[in-house]
Amino acid sequence: MIRVFLVDDHEVVRRGVAALLESEGDIEVIGEAGTAESAVARIPALQPDVAVLDVRLPDGNGVDVCREVRSKMPGLACLMLTSFADDEALFNAVMAGASGYVLKQIHGSDLVGAVRTVAGGESMLDPQTTSAMLARLREQAVKKDPLAALSDQERHILELIGEGLTNRQIGERMYLAEKTVKNYVSNLLSKLNMQRRTQAAALVTRLKTNHSE
Repeated sequence: MIRVFLVDDHEVVRRGVAALLESEGDIEVIGEAGTAESAVARIPALQPDVAVLDVRLPDGNGVDVCREVRSKMPGLACLMLTSFADDEALFNAVMAGASGYVLKQIHGSDLVGAVRTVAGGESMLDPQTTSAMLARLREQAVKKDPLAALSDQERHILELIGEGLTNRQIGERMYLAEKTVKNYVSNLLSKLNMQRRTQAAALVTRLKTNHSE
């Protein structure tokens, strides 16, 4: 039996979801809450397997509830339920440990399937939302390390560009054909969203300055 706790500030929504889930033989709704405060207090006490959380609550949000209750119950699967396809909320929910994220427009049978999926320890994120989240993570990684997308070889070549070396000189230094170096330079400029090697050289200078500060 999958034990489920529902959190939504609309009683009609809670009743509808509860009735839908209770009609399944393997799911039991053991509690409900309409506020973040009530959810944080009741979920650890009742020890459900799955918490279905509305993202927007009158006194907070489901993402914070997810983060807080999972700190006490790491095995709890949180399924976020929302009216809005919000990349920011999705990203925050996944970072908070949510197992899934579905829109309220979802078909009833799909919601039941989602509850079963996260209860089984699997993720319930569709490819589109997953790709959006991964893109966001990549953006953050680039902000922390602007060279994150470069290979070790490309980083080395970038350093030599920063020293003012030509492709031929870089090739001689690294025992590579000039054409190979040219390809590397083209690739690294593309990854850095740059058009000219002078921009790359300026980036190296800036990074060295930041590192020495």
